[in-house]
Amino acid sequence: MAPGKGDGMTASKRLLDLVVLALLAPLLIPVGIAIALWIRVSDGRPVFYVSERMTTPTRAFRLWKFRTMTVARSDSGVSGGDKAGRVTRVGRILRRTHADEIPQAWNVIRGDVSLVGPRPPLRMYVDRFPELYGQVLQSRPGLTGMASVFFSAHETWLLNACRDAAETDAVYVRRCIPRKARLDLIYQRNRSIGLDLWLIWVTAARILRLPGARRKS
Repeated sequence: MAPGKGDGMTASKRLLDLVVLALLAPLLIPVGIAIALWIRVSDGRPVFYVSERMTTPTRAFRLWKFRTMTVARSDSGVSGGDKAGRVTRVGRILRRTHADEIPQAWNVIRGDVSLVGPRPPLRMYVDRFPELYGQVLQSRPGLTGMASVFFSAHETWLLNACRDAAETDAVYVRRCIPRKARLDLIYQRNRSIGLDLWLIWVTAARILRLPGARRKS
């Protein structure tokens, strides 16, 4: 996908994505293969979880992750405490280390998402809040961003306390979507290659638990 008009995906931002992935490829490829084999042996098929997400208010794509939960015939909405019992032993480790997101490098290569931007939303929330996401998705969605850095830990805490799908949806709509959107719009107003590099560094430092990389909400 070529750099899009109006979504902040400039040629320099696209180049940054590809250069960073090229530098990480010697690490991501063998680790990804090892994780895929681990899931296959421990939990069986499927190895991957594929979810429809939106890159613009009208254009969807398939977001790839390593599977971290048991398979359910009907599964919708964001993950909360009501789905905690479905998380596998391998899945808990992958989620804690964010290694379940390694396959999303393929989405970056395809141009579905950038390394930095708002997390790509589910269609159900874009349809419910078209005006809000019409603004947020003027930035190409990303694997990390302002909301990921400054709100994701608190979002996880809020959703983990939910005990059924209705409560999870209500908390996500009322307490998560507006706060994430505010942060994503701050990024949109200030986006630059320098800001992207800083957000990538902070994200990496927190995943690797480097000193000074304490999570904030």
